This record gives sequence, C-alpha cells and structure tokens, in this order.
Amino acid sequence: MLKKSSIFLALIRLNRYTVKNFSLALGNRYCRFAEILNDDFLEDFLGRIYNFASGPSMLPLPVLEEVSQKLVDFEGTGMSLIEMSHRDKIFDAIHTETIALMRDVYRVPDDFHVIFIQGGATFQFGMVPMAFLRKGNLADFIVTGTWGKKAHADAAVVGNAHIVWDGSHCNYTRIPAQHELKFTPGAAYVHICTNETIGGIQWQYFPETGGIPIVADMSSDVLSRPVPWEKFGLVFAGTQKNLAPAGLAVVFIQKDFAKSARTDLPAYLRYDLHIKENSLYNTPPTFVVWMMNLTLKWLKSIGGLDAVEKLRNQKAEMIYNVIDNSGGFYVTNIPGDSRSKMNIVWRMQSEELETKFVAEATKEGLDGLKGHRSVGGMRASVYNAMPVEGIKALVDFMTQFMKKNG
Repeated sequence: MLKKSSIFLALIRLNRYTVKNFSLALGNRYCRFAEILNDDFLEDFLGRIYNFASGPSMLPLPVLEEVSQKLVDFEGTGMSLIEMSHRDKIFDAIHTETIALMRDVYRVPDDFHVIFIQGGATFQFGMVPMAFLRKGNLADFIVTGTWGKKAHADAAVVGNAHIVWDGSHCNYTRIPAQHELKFTPGAAYVHICTNETIGGIQWQYFPETGGIPIVADMSSDVLSRPVPWEKFGLVFAGTQKNLAPAGLAVVFIQKDFAKSARTDLPAYLRYDLHIKENSLYNTPPTFVVWMMNLTLKWLKSIGGLDAVEKLRNQKAEMIYNVIDNSGGFYVTNIPGDSRSKMNIVWRMQSEELETKFVAEATKEGLDGLKGHRSVGGMRASVYNAMPVEGIKALVDFMTQFMKKNG
C-alpha cells in the first residue's frame, strides 16, 4: 500500500490544483504543502523551462493547468469542449464571454467591434487592403522591418501602397521620428507594425497622422500596454504570442471605419459578415478561443493592463541593464527610444560565442534565445506569460557567461 507521502509526491507531478485538493483531503498536516505550492515551485519541480521563443510562445502555467484538468471532460459534460459544436450553448457562452473579457481587459471603447478571424495576422495583410484600398485611392505605409515589408508587399498586389518611410537605410534598427513622416492627404489608412519581433524595435509613441485612421499590426505587443484607440481605424493581432495558441487573429475595428469596407468580396473576406455573425460565420478554432478566454481571466487576476505594463517595463529593463553594462560583451545597436520591450535583441563578439551561449543556455532551461535566421544574434521574447523569475534566471546566466568568457 502506498504511503500518503508517496501519493502526494506523485500527484505533484500532475498539477497544482490536484495537489492542493488532495492534500486537504489527507489532513491538516499536508495543508502546509498546499499553501506553499506556487507557479515557480512547479516550474522547477515539473521540469518546466523558460521559453523565450518569439511565437508560438510561453503560456501562463495556471491556464495550461486548468485546460489539462478539463480537456477530456469539460465540467461534467462527458466530452471535451473542443469536441462540442460551436453552436452549442456551452461554447457559445465561452465565446461571448471571451469577447466581453477582451473589451474589459484591453479597455476597448464601445465604438469598436471585436471579432475573431482565422488565418492569423498574415491573413490580415491581404484582407485589410482588399476591404479598404479602393481603386483611385492609396494607403500610406511606414515600413519598420520584416512584418511591415510583408504587409506592404501584399497590399501592393491589391492597390496603391505608398511608402511614407522605409527603415532600410538604417537596416531597420529604429522607429522614425514624427518629423520624418509626411502623410498623404485623403489616404485610406496608415499602416504600421507596432513591434517588429525580428529587428527588436517598437513604437514607443503612436504617430499623428492628421486624422487618417491607423491600421496597426499589434501581434507581438497586444495587451502589453494601453492603446489610444481614438487614433486607430483597425488593430489586428495574431493570438500566438500574448493570447493563446496560433490559429486566430483578434481584430478591433472602429464602427465607422468598418462601414467603409467593401462588401463585393468573397464571404470570408468581408468584415461586415464577421461582425454580423459575431465571429461565428464559420466554425472557429474552439480550442484557441477557450485558451484566450482563460488567458484573459489570468491577466485580470494579476492586475490587468496596468500591472502587465509595469511588469513588461521591469522585465525589459532587467535585460537591457545587463547588455548596457557589459562593457561591449553584449551589444545592441537599437537606440533607446526604439528598443522593443517584448523582443530584446543583441549580438556578441563572434558567432562561435553566440552558438556557445545558446547551447549552454538551453542546458540551463533557457530556451528559444537564438535570433531569427535572417539576422542572427540573440533574441529574448518576454511576453506577458514570462514570469520575472524567468528574467532573473536569464540575466544571472548572462552575467555568469560573461564572467567565464569575457
């Protein structure tokens, strides 16, 4: 017969909720163990690593734990939520709640629609110009890196995609200043990518456009700071970085701007149909919606948008401090007013040293630090689910690695 302590240790390997409930059932002397269990303890005990990849990325541990509890049998229904019809009242309630949570947590005003569209942010690169870039008009583009270039290339297939500013002259290492931007009067919209994951640069202000609505790709910094919604006509974000697994884009579209979208398009390319059908025009990826629901609840539980922004700044500052005080061992060429607080990039003295850094970091449970293949170097993606403890582990490793190899 197994001892109580053996059962307890076996259950720790499942998840925190099972342990806490079971320990209470075993008696008061085990309650102490239940009280001290936390995410950091379980990350270590269960062999969880810190995932610094740019996306798909780290998800909140409490969210993963709750899903693991309910995946096979959702709340006593005898089936998984992801097996249910998307028209079922149980999923419909989760779907509706997720949209309401998004409005609440992200402080989305009433004059914006919130819709979910499959295909991720890349699908929006084509869908936006097809809907709003009409013949005889143009859209202005500010190209700050890879994702801005891709969005512009797709829009250029559809119509007149006019580049206002292109950072190729500085190898996409900075965000333009306001005085460098000259917008086209009457343009349909101005497209920006608020955070370039590959280059590690981010808009720390949002440009004044003279009243032209901004269309923004916020895939990698969505829900990391408040948004001045009055400047935007449309915001979209893929779910795979700060929200949920891959598979959807969340689209926020100002109601008057939405009315100007074309309706003479194939059905799935029509924003009006997605709005009319409450994002249920066709079968949605129900698992992604469920995960997003739980992530939004988690964000609320840790203090919401203000707390997230404060943590974001703290985590980024910790890493930049190591880089800036390394005496050139770690180097970034991104100026301070353009540095991303979500994707932090740096180089080292040689590619051999960078390879060694990645290999040793991986052994220490710090994964996904290799820079994008197009630019090389290092990159730490510190999205909302990355705990401060993960940043501490990284900066400690960076400091020790520098001492051994500097």
